[in-house]
Amino acid sequence: MAEIFFSSLKLGLIAFGGPTAHLGYFREEYVQKRKWLSDAQYSDLLALSQFLPGPASSQTIFAIGIKRGGWLGGVLASAGFTLPSAILMVAFAYGITRLGDVSDSGWLAGLKIAAVAVVAKALLEMARSLCRTQLQGSIAMTACAGLILFSNPWLQLGMIITGALIHWIATRPPASSSTEKTRGSHKLAITCLSLFITLLFALPLLSASLDSGALSLFERFYLAGSAVFGGGHVVLPLLESATTVDRDAFIAGYGAAQAIPGPLFTFSGYLGTLAWPSSPSVTGGVVCMVALFLPGWLLMAGALPFWDRLRSIPAAKAALAGANAAVVGILAAALWNPVITGSILGPNEGLLALIGLVLLIKFKCPPWLWVLLAAGAGHIIPA
Repeated sequence: MAEIFFSSLKLGLIAFGGPTAHLGYFREEYVQKRKWLSDAQYSDLLALSQFLPGPASSQTIFAIGIKRGGWLGGVLASAGFTLPSAILMVAFAYGITRLGDVSDSGWLAGLKIAAVAVVAKALLEMARSLCRTQLQGSIAMTACAGLILFSNPWLQLGMIITGALIHWIATRPPASSSTEKTRGSHKLAITCLSLFITLLFALPLLSASLDSGALSLFERFYLAGSAVFGGGHVVLPLLESATTVDRDAFIAGYGAAQAIPGPLFTFSGYLGTLAWPSSPSVTGGVVCMVALFLPGWLLMAGALPFWDRLRSIPAAKAALAGANAAVVGILAAALWNPVITGSILGPNEGLLALIGLVLLIKFKCPPWLWVLLAAGAGHIIPA
């Protein structure tokens, strides 16, 4: 158990570059170095993490921990990987509050511009891989237009479900004839899936009936974590809808999250610290991080024993393709609002964002380095 925790803690300290880079670090550590998994087993876990809502890299390391040390191993692996970035994001939130009004700070403007280039790069990469057909492109454009006109977290979930249904109906996948056996603890898996569904419906009811700011915050972040397909960047519009944090501080925190190792979902720790009902608090950061990560953990724990059967169903694959196309549209809408509208206030900011996009795509600049460069440039570019 100690080996599981400290190996993931090491990765949490050095894993820069976002979910795709994280998965490369995992393969080097757990397949090549420690030989806990074969390449085929690792690929199976990657496929499952892409199939489920939630952060792909965090779900993958949770599944690796389960494979190695059972459910406790999964918890320890997740804790080790998440802890460094969680501490840094909560500390950054406290730093923001100590600085007072930072709305006119140059470094803040730079962080907001950095976020524009990072999200734009993620959007381009996802569009290339997830919108390969005319139908998928149409689903993405419809989702984008709908969310720009009517911004609502429930509409985002509706777009994902609608995209999945449209693609499933339009492609008419054949029925599966698979007879593969499932493996794992089915009783515990069903318990996790039942808890996921129960919380999904019970939390909104409890939040509406009880006057509790903490419960309301947990509910909003849990629903956001339940609706995230396609990786960490897609959580941006959901979190923007889930919190009342000032827009400048929101985008600055998102930009800062690009400069640290570990999962992007720890951005929720920053938001929760600032949004805690009474005053900025570590408790708020912990509550919001648990709420955002919890759906992905429950779904991974629930689906893992059934994955052999699920991955062979053509209808599931078709529905996932439509859901992923809708996710591209959601991210495109988020790129426009709040990222571009809150960051690009003139031609100089636009030029710096374009330079950043070229650095990230053409010259493979590490995201953390681009964030630091943008924060410094924010002090010298004229308004």
